[in-house]
Amino acid sequence: MDIKLSPDTEKRLHGAIQRFVAEEYGESVGDLGAGTFLSFCLKELGPAIYNQAIADAQACLQERVTDLENICFAEETSYWDQGGRKGVARKPGLRR
Repeated sequence: MDIKLSPDTEKRLHGAIQRFVAEEYGESVGDLGAGTFLSFCLKELGPAIYNQAIADAQACLQERVTDLENICFAEETSYWDQGGRKGVARKPGLRR
């Protein structure tokens, strides 16, 4: 799977790569060098990072689904546990 980035993101990352190389190595890298390095990272590192992100998201969702019974639970047959008809509102003057 190829990872595609928007032109704005690519441009921003080119700048980040250029700055990193300049600060860490004292070297200058142009747009071509930054673009080549970014392409390498996307092809070589990107899939591993992407797959880990998917695995993390899947684990998080699985945990939420497993806990769904505790998150979304309503007591059953609770009418009689609360004293039966006492909770039912009736119009004044009506007898049972």
